[in-house]
Amino acid sequence: MINLMSHNTLPKLISAGLAIAIFATNAPAHAKSDYIKNYKQLDTLALSVNAVTAAEGVVIPWAIEPLANGDLLISERSGTLFLLPKNTTTLTKVSGLPDIDANGQGGLLDLSLHTDSKQNQWLYFSYASSEGKGSGSNTALMRAKLSSDHTQLSDQQLLYKGEHNTTKGQHYGSRIVFDDEGYVYFSIGDRGSRDINPQDLTRDSGKIYRLHENGNIPSDNPFVEQKNAKHAVWSYGHRNPQGMWFDNQNNIIWSHEHGPRGGDELNIIKKGANYGWPLVSYGVNYSGTKFTDLKEKDGMESPVLHWTPSIAPSDMLYVTSDKYPELKGKLLLASMKFAFISALELSKGKVVKQYKILDGIGRVRSLAQGSDGFIYLGIDGQGIKRLEPET
Repeated sequence: MINLMSHNTLPKLISAGLAIAIFATNAPAHAKSDYIKNYKQLDTLALSVNAVTAAEGVVIPWAIEPLANGDLLISERSGTLFLLPKNTTTLTKVSGLPDIDANGQGGLLDLSLHTDSKQNQWLYFSYASSEGKGSGSNTALMRAKLSSDHTQLSDQQLLYKGEHNTTKGQHYGSRIVFDDEGYVYFSIGDRGSRDINPQDLTRDSGKIYRLHENGNIPSDNPFVEQKNAKHAVWSYGHRNPQGMWFDNQNNIIWSHEHGPRGGDELNIIKKGANYGWPLVSYGVNYSGTKFTDLKEKDGMESPVLHWTPSIAPSDMLYVTSDKYPELKGKLLLASMKFAFISALELSKGKVVKQYKILDGIGRVRSLAQGSDGFIYLGIDGQGIKRLEPET
């Protein structure tokens, strides 16, 4: 039995069972992936923590970006960037954002500090922008300098803006990661145009992109020599990637994305690879009808892992903190649909086990490990929670 903290009550002990499933993930790119069918089944391994309210007043906390001094930056999807100073519960608005189109699933999205932010103060963020031709908006990547007191952004630089604006409100993506060579990667979802954008390299959306940190396009990107292609594209055939993590031990980018009804995917992102959407999928239309009969196809990457029915995954966090021995060295991602967190055990670029923790915690939108070693959760409608181990 799990006691969960309500929105306005004192934190209570969360003793979450861990459901274990084993996956075969060494299949070739075109082979069928294994998946967990009964992820609600719990095992006896327990994680005992208190979910303590760190801040309220953030309705959809899309991203949490920890700062070195213990402060947190938090993006509210409706278009506000908040600062949560260390050892306080009071949110302060950060000024200097561009115009943001808060439309459906769009708004202010991911946050990521430059890997050398102590020296250059660059904060990278993705958001829905109405700049460019056509009505509506598409996802943009910008960087700006964060002031020393963390309350202002300046020197805005638009690094990339997806073309083909649309008034549709779904599938903006978006997450941002850096690798060890100074490249920045970010995702844009298919923007609700399933049969148009993901497989067309001349169009933005349904892609993961790779840029130099200043927004220039690398000369070794996979499609720079292809006429009319979007040269910033690193991989394509994506539906709506909303979690990314760079594994610097193995030089791998992991990403997960939402499927339709079924077929949420965990992928290893490869240069120039086609991830198949919508030509191959483990999912079906929301109505239950099929849009494809194919689950795998030669020349298209199959997921390392997929979830059917869909769990609606959000964000990703690799745990390095000693505060959580059971979780250290595992990759966390959240199920917004079923209100739990999945902990993946990885080995040599493969998922060897999946665990289920914090069952019933809420609709977790964002995950972060602070400089204090604590894990922070951004939960829709609840704000920011800090997981404090029970002592």
